Amino acid sequence: MAKSKRYPLGTFMKEFSNEAKCREYLANLRWPVGFVCPKCGCHHACLLSNGRYQCAECHHQNSVTAGTVLHRTHMPLTQWFFAFYFVSQDKRGISAVALMSVLGTTYKTAWYMLMRIRTAMGQRDKIHQLNGSIEFDDTYFGGPTVGKKRGRGTEKAKVFVAVSLDERGNPLYTKMRVTQNIKRTSVKKFAQAAFVQGSTIHSDGYGSYIPALEGYAHEHKPYAPHSGLLHWLHIVISNAKAFILGTYHGLPKKYLQAYLDEYCFRFSRRDFGPRLLERLVLAIGASAWLS
Repeated sequence: MAKSKRYPLGTFMKEFSNEAKCREYLANLRWPVGFVCPKCGCHHACLLSNGRYQCAECHHQNSVTAGTVLHRTHMPLTQWFFAFYFVSQDKRGISAVALMSVLGTTYKTAWYMLMRIRTAMGQRDKIHQLNGSIEFDDTYFGGPTVGKKRGRGTEKAKVFVAVSLDERGNPLYTKMRVTQNIKRTSVKKFAQAAFVQGSTIHSDGYGSYIPALEGYAHEHKPYAPHSGLLHWLHIVISNAKAFILGTYHGLPKKYLQAYLDEYCFRFSRRDFGPRLLERLVLAIGASAWLS
């Protein structure tokens, strides 16, 4: 697999040097066929001096960030675009401490920006399901635990993981979901959201998997070290753990899903190179504000 080039920082700074350029870029991705008034559906608007769009029919005013994860943000779009750049162009991601240093903000502001970006990433990936040949298992995330359970009996965060494969057995896309347990109902709920009906699921045949995956072609056999079973899935799990530990040095369980969403978004678009910035801004424009 060829390595993708990064978007040159100098080029980025020229193309997104002011609010107007950032606003236009986001607007073009959010409204590819042109502005649509959320109140009356009119396709005509004028751009006001304050950066808001005013509908030509009902005169409702709307900003390009309204209703998205950037809803009511007080940060300039130029700052947001710098955050988009550093999140998208470094496969390791960027921590709130590092972003704070780059943008000259407080830690709280940098953390808040990154969490909103991760929310958009998660929302974007929810609309896609895995298809074809899929490796599936569960794992756990958390720091070292001394004298406590390991594996499926652990008190650490349990996570469902799935990776789709192409015809040659190479990885395509991945999904990860934090779960309270790995019982039949939880497995079935994840499968219904993550897998296209008729897909072929490869697993280790854990007890709850077999009844939960009815309706799919389910190929399973007990896992054995060095057997090659679920090869790419275990690589993805290992890399995700390294990503979280290496960039974020661990994190509270309640935020784990957001960081997994970031990892999955980047992994599933790992060959986009410079275009990953565009895909991220597209996800921002398509996102929904969660109050």
